[in-house]
Amino acid sequence: MKLDEELQQTVSASILRITERSAFFATLALYARFEESRQIPSAATDGRTIFINPEFWNKLTSPEQDGLLLHEVLHAALLHPTRRAGRHPQVWNAAADIVINGMILQEGYQLPEGGLRDKSLERLGAEEAYEVLIKKAGPPPPPMNDLLDASPGDAESSHGMTGPGHEMQEPGRKPGEGEGEGKASKEALEGHWRNALEQAQMAAKTLAAGKMPAGIQREMPGVIGAQLDWRTYLWRYLTQTPTDFQDFDRRFVGQRMYLDTLAGESVQVLVCVDTSGSVGSVEIQTFIGEVRAILRAYPHLRCELYYADAALYGPYPLKPDSQIPAPQGGGGTDFRPFFDQIAAHPFLWGKTVAIYLTDGIGQFPGQAPRCPVLWVVTPGGLDLDRFPFGEAIRLLKSQAAPFMVTQ
Repeated sequence: MKLDEELQQTVSASILRITERSAFFATLALYARFEESRQIPSAATDGRTIFINPEFWNKLTSPEQDGLLLHEVLHAALLHPTRRAGRHPQVWNAAADIVINGMILQEGYQLPEGGLRDKSLERLGAEEAYEVLIKKAGPPPPPMNDLLDASPGDAESSHGMTGPGHEMQEPGRKPGEGEGEGKASKEALEGHWRNALEQAQMAAKTLAAGKMPAGIQREMPGVIGAQLDWRTYLWRYLTQTPTDFQDFDRRFVGQRMYLDTLAGESVQVLVCVDTSGSVGSVEIQTFIGEVRAILRAYPHLRCELYYADAALYGPYPLKPDSQIPAPQGGGGTDFRPFFDQIAAHPFLWGKTVAIYLTDGIGQFPGQAPRCPVLWVVTPGGLDLDRFPFGEAIRLLKSQAAPFMVTQ
């Protein structure tokens, strides 16, 4: 239901206080839709709308109201309801709470009593924090349970998004109705918040009160998402032939669910990210999003990451829950150091693929390595047929990341 007059005034006052401190947070709050709900204990979001219980809200101090409002806005803006996928709901909610609360407290805001915090995990992304929590023997502390699969029963029937120049509504559909709320609805939701994040970044750069909040950058790969189906791509390279299904459960092949056993062997991937001066910060952030997706593709994946311009930086051994090291580079481009480095790599004795994310502008080696090579090329990069060996695929302009990497 709509906010009553008193609740509307206090929510507006909270946004004004946030505006005085952070242009970034304030911009995100202005893209959010707020409703009153007495069917939730405190506050929650379904990704579209922030629901507030007025009885709980009115008991909070003004600083606690600001922290609670930011908590829910960040859940929505960072797409935590849709990023959960098939993860355990309670553990995912705990991981997302830890990451967000860390950001809020680092910026000097206050949270209501009972807010979940773990200093050892709050500097990770939500997916990384989840992997740590899920491996612990005992259950995590109970989170706020504020990530909703569907809006509460007393929510309004209209669920259009608000924001400068934006409307997002699927006529006749409430969140939670239909299969996955519909692909178009999900894409519109994600597009809305990506635009909000882009506008918030611009405000942070332009205005005096525009300091970028600590921790936001770590969440960007999860918001941006990956363009490529890495599970399928890696499977193509790592099976003996393109039609060899012996390592997979045949019941799921037709559903594109390649449940691997790989006879006890690990999937081995050597990844190089082009950080030369010809590759922009947006492209590097997109590359890092693809690296994270590679790490999540298989449960037994072994990966080494390198950064390269004219020199090579690394290796950085990575696991699915590893934190991605900061990019290094900025000079000219030479592909040869990476391929020289892996020429005698022990990974090459197993099922291994080398992946190079680049714009393709640089010096190629004289011969191909002993393992398959996949070139992942930026929009506007080198023509795909000009790569001297391996397979080349191009990322799409429509998926460009809205966020800049801050060095």
